[in-house]
Amino acid sequence: MVEKIQSTLRDSKAARWLAIAIISITMFAGYYLTDCLSPLQQMIERQIHWNSEGYGFYQGGYSLFNVFLLFLIFGGFILDKMGVRFTGIMSGIIMVLGAGIKYWAVSTHSLDGQTWTIIWTFPAQVWMAAIGFAIFGVGCEVAGITTSRVIVKWFKGHEMALAMGLQLAVARLGTGLALFGAAGIAHFGGHDNVATPVLVGLLLLCIGLLTYIIYCFQDKKLDKSLAAANANDLNFEEDKFQIKDIGLILKNKGWWYIAILCVLFYSAVFPFLKYACNLMINKFGVSEEFSGYIPSLLPFGNILLTPLFGSIYDRKGKGATIMIIGSILLIFVHLFFAIPIFNSYWFAIFLILVLGIGFSLVPSAMWPSVPKIIPEKQLGTAYALIFWVQNIGLWGVPLLIGWILDKYCVIIQGKNGIPTTYNYTLPMFVFMCFGVLGLIFALLLKREDKKKGYGLELPNIQK
Repeated sequence: MVEKIQSTLRDSKAARWLAIAIISITMFAGYYLTDCLSPLQQMIERQIHWNSEGYGFYQGGYSLFNVFLLFLIFGGFILDKMGVRFTGIMSGIIMVLGAGIKYWAVSTHSLDGQTWTIIWTFPAQVWMAAIGFAIFGVGCEVAGITTSRVIVKWFKGHEMALAMGLQLAVARLGTGLALFGAAGIAHFGGHDNVATPVLVGLLLLCIGLLTYIIYCFQDKKLDKSLAAANANDLNFEEDKFQIKDIGLILKNKGWWYIAILCVLFYSAVFPFLKYACNLMINKFGVSEEFSGYIPSLLPFGNILLTPLFGSIYDRKGKGATIMIIGSILLIFVHLFFAIPIFNSYWFAIFLILVLGIGFSLVPSAMWPSVPKIIPEKQLGTAYALIFWVQNIGLWGVPLLIGWILDKYCVIIQGKNGIPTTYNYTLPMFVFMCFGVLGLIFALLLKREDKKKGYGLELPNIQK
């Protein structure tokens, strides 16, 4: 049996790391496109006349189809039935299509002056940008669960948390590039154009799709080597996923704790980043040109910290404890962002750095913990259901924050090309509450691990 295990392709360190390097390019492009308009809220208000509620609706549009049409869950079914090659290419094509619609929406003048009412009433341009973002969001989230499944496939019994951490680090480099560079890209040529960063994202996605197609040849070789070795890891191929397995996932209390922790934690980070640049301008007095620089420290910091904490989990364990510490840091950061007297940009830099530590701790332990709770044949659907719960927050929270800002937080109403000024105290308290609830569910997860013996506190590397 030892000879059979050693003969598989994934036991080649170079082969498995090359595979992750290739697929990380796709997620880098996806993360850049997700946040390329986040530093441009004031420019959007000046140039295409969206208010905060419209901006929040557009940002929440990312999760619109995933939440209400259940496309992400269907993507999980497809992943478990069709495998990573088909699902990855499909999700890449969907991302490119959605990004193309989004680019057209923010660059066209054919929708000027039109207002559409589809449950909510917003300018037609907001609606089309949100629809394009929603289509892109389906592809990006399905690509995310596909990437997680790829890592489990290549790294089971090896450096799984480190691999997930490095993949997340590369992806968040895309977020960092968006926050740090989108304003400069929009100013390229000497005049503002909010569509230019979206065009750059569209081109990056096309490159990412091509690189995933290249990965598929490597994945096919892995399947052949596993089949030749008759490895136990082929159980998820032989014992096919069935619809009734959904009930087994939903009955798993540990899965629910991870899913709820996920939506609370990410609702306190990703929607925060959508408004962080505007927060820097309104509270900390940072210029619009440099407003993305401070928030960009968070994803750039993740490049080092997420793999580091993932490596600690691989070798030392303590996954549930790591999630608890990350949740505590989240509470601390948003509490101090909410206090009005702390308004120096140096303090904002400090808080973003601390948030970066928390944002590295929780995902580095959370995602590698799922395979310890859920059988491998159900992983695609289990990840999809977690992402679906997460997308409820990613859809609703930006819309909620935009509504709160327009309803309760306006200090000076914008007019004649001057952007509106906001007080961000109340939104920061909302984000802090997500952190408090996240801590509660992290503690519940640790208790459940002690009862069921999932091994969340144990190392991932099998000696």
